[in-house]
Amino acid sequence: MTHDAIFAGLNPEQRRAVETVRGPVCILAGAGSGKTTTITRRIANQVATGAFGAASILAVTFTDKAAGEMRARLAALGAGRVRTQTFHAAALAQLHHLAPEPVGRVLPTKAVALRQIANRLPKPYRFRPAADLATEIEWAKNRRLGPESYMESLNGHQPPIPADLMHGVFATYERRKAEKGFVDFEDLLELAVRMYDVDDYARDRFHSRYASFTVDEYQDVNLLQQSLLERWLGGRDDICVVGDDYQSIYSFTGATPDHLLGMPKRFARTTVVRLESNYRSSPQILDAANRLVPQLGGAAKVLTATLPPGREPDARGFATLEDEQRFIVERVRALHADDGIAYNDMALFYRANFRSEDFEELFAEAGVPYQVSGGAFLKRTAARRMLGRLKSSRSADVATRVRDAAEAEGLVEPLPEGLGDQETTRQKDLARLVHLAEEFDDGTRTIADFVADVAARFGGEGDARGVHLLTYHKAKGLEFYAVFMPRLEEGELPFKRSLSDESIDEERRLFYVGVTRAKRHLCMTWVGGGKQRPSRFLQELGHATSPLPGERAGRPAADPSAEGPIFGALKKWRAARAKDDGVPAYVVFHDSTLRDIATYLPRNKIQLARIQGVGPTKIERYGAEVIAALVTVQEHETGPTPVSPL
Repeated sequence: MTHDAIFAGLNPEQRRAVETVRGPVCILAGAGSGKTTTITRRIANQVATGAFGAASILAVTFTDKAAGEMRARLAALGAGRVRTQTFHAAALAQLHHLAPEPVGRVLPTKAVALRQIANRLPKPYRFRPAADLATEIEWAKNRRLGPESYMESLNGHQPPIPADLMHGVFATYERRKAEKGFVDFEDLLELAVRMYDVDDYARDRFHSRYASFTVDEYQDVNLLQQSLLERWLGGRDDICVVGDDYQSIYSFTGATPDHLLGMPKRFARTTVVRLESNYRSSPQILDAANRLVPQLGGAAKVLTATLPPGREPDARGFATLEDEQRFIVERVRALHADDGIAYNDMALFYRANFRSEDFEELFAEAGVPYQVSGGAFLKRTAARRMLGRLKSSRSADVATRVRDAAEAEGLVEPLPEGLGDQETTRQKDLARLVHLAEEFDDGTRTIADFVADVAARFGGEGDARGVHLLTYHKAKGLEFYAVFMPRLEEGELPFKRSLSDESIDEERRLFYVGVTRAKRHLCMTWVGGGKQRPSRFLQELGHATSPLPGERAGRPAADPSAEGPIFGALKKWRAARAKDDGVPAYVVFHDSTLRDIATYLPRNKIQLARIQGVGPTKIERYGAEVIAALVTVQEHETGPTPVSPL
C-alpha cells in the first residue's frame, strides 16, 4: 500500500494521528469523526514505514463485528497480517499457546446454568431472568471480584435479587462451573492475567511476539480488561487507544471512561489527538449535540460539520401519548413518500426493551414495516411462554385465565423498585398481556381468539427492511438517515432508577448517543401535562417543553393516591359493577387504570379512551358510568363540573 493511499482524504488531525507511528497515543474521537479509518490507516502506516512488523501488532476491540471490519480494512491497506481480535478471543488464543495446562471448555452462555440455580430460589426470585443474574456476575467479575469478596464490595450497588441470595447464586455458579471443567468469558481474561503474573516463560514469549497495541472503544474498557492490557504492555508504552468518553454508556458492565481520560497521566509522553470533524450529521444536528457538551464533562470535544446544512431538529411536545404516536406515524410516512427515505434508513429509540411493544403495535396497525433489535415483544420470554401455554385453550374466560397464567409466571403488582432491566421488561410484558386480555374479554370470544388477536397486533415485524426499533444502548455505533426519539420525559430518559449524579450523567450520555446517530433528520418528542414532565435534557438543549398550542392535557387530580376520594369512589363503583356482572373486579378495570382515570379526570368518552387499559369494548360497557361517577365525586368535592356527553 502506497503512502498516498494511506493518507488519502485524511483531515489534519487524522493525518497527525496516522503519522505518529510510535506510542503512546490517545485519540479522542467524537461521534462520526472517522475513528476506524484513522486507526486502521495508522496501523497500515506503522507497517509501511517499518516502525513495526505486521505480525508484532495486536489490535483489539469489543465485538466480532468490529474486529471483522478492522480486519477487512487492514487487508485492503496491505496490513492483513496484523492480528485483530476481541479481548476474549485474544486471551483464549494466548492461553491455548502459552498456558501449561488446558483451560477447559468455554461456556457459550451463563443462562442455562443460572436458570437451573435460580429455579431453587424462593418465590418470587426464582422467576428472575437468568440474563439479569448473568449481568450481575459479569459486573462482579469485570471488577475482579469473586464470591469471597462480592458482599463486602457492593458499596451501594443494588443486585437484581437480595444480596445474600445473589451471593449464593454466584458461589454456586462458580462451583458448578469448576466441577464440570468449564470457563466463562470473564475467566479467560482472569486466567490470562494470572498466567502472565506467575509464568515468566509465557510473559517473555508474549512480549517477544507483540510490540505495539491498538485498542478501539477504549471508553468501554473495564478493570479486568485494563489489567490484561497492562500485562500485555509489561511496562512498555507503544500503545494507541481511541475512544469517546461522551459515549461511555456501559457502567453496568464495569466499564469506565477513566482509563481513557487518565491516559496522559499514566504515560507522560502521550500524544493526544482530538478528532472533531464530523462526517455523519448535518450542522443543525451537531449544533444540538454540542449544546450538551458543557454538561458532559470529561475531555471537551466540539463537533464540526463537514456536510451541507439540513433541517432543524424537530422538537415537539404533545398533550397525549396518542397525539405523539399519530405524529410519529405521519412523519415516518411523509419521509418515506415525500423525501424518498427507505424505512430501513429510519430508526426509533427507546430506553428499555419493554417499550418496544408500544411501537410494534403502533407500526403494525399503521401498516409501516419495522424490525426490532434486541427482541420483539412476541419473541421475548414472557409473551412466548404465556401465549404458547394458552394458544390451545377454547375457554371464554379470557381475562381470568391470562391473569392466572401471568401470576404463574411470577407477575408482581405493583412493580417493586430495584429490578434489573431484564426483569423489568419481563414484568412489564406480563402486565401488558393481562391488560390486553382485560380489554379483549367480552365474555364471548375465546383465549384462542385472544392469542390470534395479539399475534395480529404485534406480528408486523418484517424481513429486516423496516424502521429500526431499538434501545439507545443498541444504537451505539450505528447511524441512520432519520432518527426518532419519543417519550423524552422524566422517568423515561433519564430512567426512573437513575437517582445518583453518576447515573444521571450516564443517562445524558445516552441522550447524546441518540442525537448523534442522526444524519439528516432528528425528531424529539414528549408528552407533557398531568404526571408527566419533559426530560431535563431537552431543557439543556434550550427547547421549550410545554405542549403545543391548542393541545390540552387532562387535568391532574387533586388527590390521585390510593386513599384519595376520587380513586376510592371509582373503586366503590367498580366493586358494585363487578358484583352485578359476576366477574372479578380487575375484569372491569385494573387498579392502575383506575389510578390514571383518577389522575387525569377525563370529562368525556373521548378523553377516557386515551387512557391505557380503556379500549372500545370498555368504553361502550362502562364509559357513561365512569364519567357519571367522576362527576358525582367532583361535585361533592368542588361543586358542579360541566361534562360533555361524547
